[in-house]
Amino acid sequence: MGEITQAVTDAVGDYGLYAVFLLMLVDAVLPAASEIVMLYAGAVAAGAFAGQTVTLFGERIESTPWAYVAMAAAGTIGYLGGSILGWALGRYGGRPYLERHGRWLHVTPEKLDRAEAWFTRYGDAAVVVARVVPVVRSFISIPAGVAGMALPRYTLLSIPGSAVWCFAIAGAGVALGTGWERFHHGWRYADYAVLALLVAGVLFLVWRARQKRARRRALERSV
Repeated sequence: MGEITQAVTDAVGDYGLYAVFLLMLVDAVLPAASEIVMLYAGAVAAGAFAGQTVTLFGERIESTPWAYVAMAAAGTIGYLGGSILGWALGRYGGRPYLERHGRWLHVTPEKLDRAEAWFTRYGDAAVVVARVVPVVRSFISIPAGVAGMALPRYTLLSIPGSAVWCFAIAGAGVALGTGWERFHHGWRYADYAVLALLVAGVLFLVWRARQKRARRRALERSV
């Protein structure tokens, strides 16, 4: 996980607004460390790192407030674009396609069932709330398409949460400023915790698959 964090921060440091846009576009469908992306983007906007600046079309943005706005806006626009791509996957791919190939997008039939139940219960609020909930925010786009939510309404509902998330986290990055290294040093423990959870999840899935296989074999022998 430390390598992933380093790769993300290197990309933002080297390519600035363009990296923020692309990473947040991906995060709308698959978790891509959006918290680290926007925190680091805010720190870059604050001028915390020598040689790392915010540029737009070759022009350097000197003002910290405007650099912050540019970074946060790039994240918001990228995330909104990714959200629309995720919606299109769900809308035009349909549930049958996702049930066959959704594992590559971490969308299982169980997650689709939960998302559809959430939409049935909360309606439009499901999109608004999900946009500011970590992890969940990356799994709401595809189910929204499957649920048949109209694109204009879905887009309008996605904008506020996407903007709040990006501007708030980037703002925290600006406030963090030169304290990034201390934060990153402490964050590595969170990396280890996430890695441990991922390993535990994989082991659980392997165990569950073996249990299902054993029950199926027992059933076949009893017939």
